[in-house]
Amino acid sequence: MNPDASEQSPESAGQGPAGTERTQVLVVGAGPVGLAAACRLWQYGVPARVVEAADQAHQGSRAVQLHPPTLDIFRELGVLDEAEKHGLRIRANYFHLEGGRTLRIELGSDNEPLMLPQEITCRILEERLEQLGGRVERRTQVTDVTAGADLVTVEAEGPDGPLRIEAEWLIAADGVRSRVREQLGIDFPGSPVAVNFLLAEGQVSGDFSRDAVHYFLGRAGSVVFASMPGGRTRVSAGVAPGFPLTADSVQSLLDERGPGGLRITDLDMINNFSSQERIAARLRAGRVFLVGDAAHTHSPIGGQGLNLGLQDMHNLTWKLAGVIDGVYNPAILDSYQTERLRAAEQIVRTTHQFLAVFTLGPVAARLRNALWSACEATGLLRRWFVPLLAGWRVRYPDVLAEPSPAASRYTALRNRGLTAPGARPPRWVPVSPDPSPAGFRLLTLGPSDHGRVRRGASLAGRLPDLVSHRHLPRRQGGFLLLRPDGYVAASGRAPEDLAQVESLLTRLAR
Repeated sequence: MNPDASEQSPESAGQGPAGTERTQVLVVGAGPVGLAAACRLWQYGVPARVVEAADQAHQGSRAVQLHPPTLDIFRELGVLDEAEKHGLRIRANYFHLEGGRTLRIELGSDNEPLMLPQEITCRILEERLEQLGGRVERRTQVTDVTAGADLVTVEAEGPDGPLRIEAEWLIAADGVRSRVREQLGIDFPGSPVAVNFLLAEGQVSGDFSRDAVHYFLGRAGSVVFASMPGGRTRVSAGVAPGFPLTADSVQSLLDERGPGGLRITDLDMINNFSSQERIAARLRAGRVFLVGDAAHTHSPIGGQGLNLGLQDMHNLTWKLAGVIDGVYNPAILDSYQTERLRAAEQIVRTTHQFLAVFTLGPVAARLRNALWSACEATGLLRRWFVPLLAGWRVRYPDVLAEPSPAASRYTALRNRGLTAPGARPPRWVPVSPDPSPAGFRLLTLGPSDHGRVRRGASLAGRLPDLVSHRHLPRRQGGFLLLRPDGYVAASGRAPEDLAQVESLLTRLAR
């Protein structure tokens, strides 16, 4: 790691040709994803310079729902306690069906999101960035980007005039209209979502659970009613174009689609917007990486967008810091695009299907409600749908190990019951104690006197810069190799399978 990183400013990476500034990593965009990426890199000892076109921090509630995998990231960044202080935990989802039946789904601690207005999220992350040694350079608009083999050259207009920055690496977190993506000529294929959305926030009186999200699925249409910090409530629904943006119209919407008895007493925000379903054709162009809305956009239903973007940065930063630090072979960066494209495709498909379910006509809606009642009775909503919304079901292809298809089938049969590579580990697995880009963790499972324990300890001793070892007594034996971002990199039953772990780590290492 770079021992002097905490004493450097982002601009101190050096000077290039006359009038040109040099930096190791340039982050374009100071929304929550860009700020989190910069914070994580500074934690890893990599100074990251952040530029932002706007002249002030982001305002408004915008994306408010932070799912548990994102809260794990906030814990790693050291901001979870501050977020909890300002946010509201959601304990349950209510599905109010036509005819008066309500399905109450307890989420459980593993699946409970935190409602936190985006402006507070950005403020917390920016304060953390400053604690780590960085800062945001505002009123700095990128005008041109050239991605070379060894450097990325950025032309920008700053508050004091033109800037020319040469960066070894660039992270584009500059939103759905990304200037970086456009300058590099990366296509953003997709199509508009055929639903116009209403979004309103304020004080609502009535008898409803204040720590829940309510989905009203009536004959007249659907409306989502979510509790917010400070006793505020967010109301969102698909509406026709031209729907009047007034408190009376929102009240009428609640009366028609809600349960009755809910009264808007103070509305402080109302607007409408459309969305699109798009995924960038590439998430990497040489030394440039797209993250967040610059890489993908989709329907807002389910509150997945910000969470997807923060997982982008979580996937990227440990690999990038490890390459910069000389730990990993630069080829590991190729996995970012493959893995995060798969994640984006999964989320866009899920939100598309979710939106379709909530915008059905009256006849199809009755069938939907009957099916949901059946799913609730069998526990399927709690076991499958809730973790899906929480973000736990995103899977990566097994690209780090690059196994042959035949070997993959054999391994899957032999290791049945163990978490497969590319998935998240079971929730009983201890969290990582230390932010390190070289933080692979090998967990051996089973009796403590088994050969896999000795092999695991020996492997960590031979590769101390790449992996640590810990044994967990479990009824069934095996092992899990966890990546620095928490995903499973390898798993197995037999002690001799640990040789595959050594091969994988040796191949990833520089």
